[in-house]
Amino acid sequence: MTRRLIYGVLFVLVAIVAIPLVLVPIYAIPGVKPISTLMLAEHFSFQPYDREWTPLADVAPVLVRSVMMSEDGQYCFHGGVDWDALGTVVDQAVNEGEAGRGASTIPMQTVKNLFLWNGRSFLRKGLELPLALYADLIWRKNRTMEIYLNVAEWGDGIYGIGAASRFYFNKSPAQLTPRQAALLAVSLPSPRTRDPANPSRGLSRLAGVIEARARASADYAGCVG
Repeated sequence: MTRRLIYGVLFVLVAIVAIPLVLVPIYAIPGVKPISTLMLAEHFSFQPYDREWTPLADVAPVLVRSVMMSEDGQYCFHGGVDWDALGTVVDQAVNEGEAGRGASTIPMQTVKNLFLWNGRSFLRKGLELPLALYADLIWRKNRTMEIYLNVAEWGDGIYGIGAASRFYFNKSPAQLTPRQAALLAVSLPSPRTRDPANPSRGLSRLAGVIEARARASADYAGCVG
């Protein structure tokens, strides 16, 4: 029984490593439309979900800038992991005696969505790091952003910017206003409790900050385009 358990654990670990090694280069191919582990879970549990793939060229640039300013301000300059931000979070986690929060870059969130699971733990974070470095090495920045925007969860059963923009604002991603883009961006950290179409006062204030940053970031965000 113990031997079977060991073999089972080893098989899972090998799969976790091998599957991304194969799929990341495949996902670099334009036209390939990856799906997330959450979407797979919805599918195999027969739960309805809405997902509409939208090419990056059909997404309003202000949405891309808003997501970047909200989720990963150093996106254009790191190699998949923001080591300075991560070091700060690790120091805080050691001092507070709990798993670190934050410091997840867009590449880290993308590989988590594609290959890992939700939840806060050092194990998942440890797996995210090499996967994010590998993905950033293989994918161009605009491809990473395209995948992220199309696999991110924006509400219960709502995946991708196409489904989100139509659900919340009844328009295509290309038609989003700066305010709507900012509201969608700031809902990403907690998509099942934040409503971009009916924001709380605090969410509205946060969206205002992101809207201003996105407006000033056209040159800064030039790696995606």
